[in-house]
Amino acid sequence: MTNNDILIRLRYALDIKNVDMVEMFKLGGMHFTKEDVMNMLIKVKEDEETPENFLKVNNKTLEAFLNGFITFKRGPQKDKEGNIKEVIPASGKESSNNMLLKKVKIALQLTSEDVLDLLYEGGVTVSKGELGAILRSPDHKNYKECGDRFARSFLKGLTMKYRG
Repeated sequence: MTNNDILIRLRYALDIKNVDMVEMFKLGGMHFTKEDVMNMLIKVKEDEETPENFLKVNNKTLEAFLNGFITFKRGPQKDKEGNIKEVIPASGKESSNNMLLKKVKIALQLTSEDVLDLLYEGGVTVSKGELGAILRSPDHKNYKECGDRFARSFLKGLTMKYRG
């Protein structure tokens, strides 16, 4: 699953408006126009030629969106003095699927039980230990990379929960 697919599916699952997506990118530290966002959301099949205006989403762009999504949903994080904290980017070792699960879990204030339920709704049964391994830091010895099947099931579960 590509990063563009992740954006398309997440946008659909949570019914995010284009102007809100532009705002989320801005909150994440990247500035895109509404047209840029629309070009990211173009569905491209493997056997088809990509349109000229198609914008490929890399891990840095996806992470900026997800960080902005967290800030959009929960507000800016503040330190003890009341100053707004900078969002710390990921190490770059993490797969986009792991990043998706972690950051959406944070943004929507989901518990591990909620994530397990969403995965179950999406058609995958996972133990709490397996989920913990996926949510760990990539430097941890028990870190497990999240596969496309898990990510698709998570997004399918989100769709079922938020869109009925």
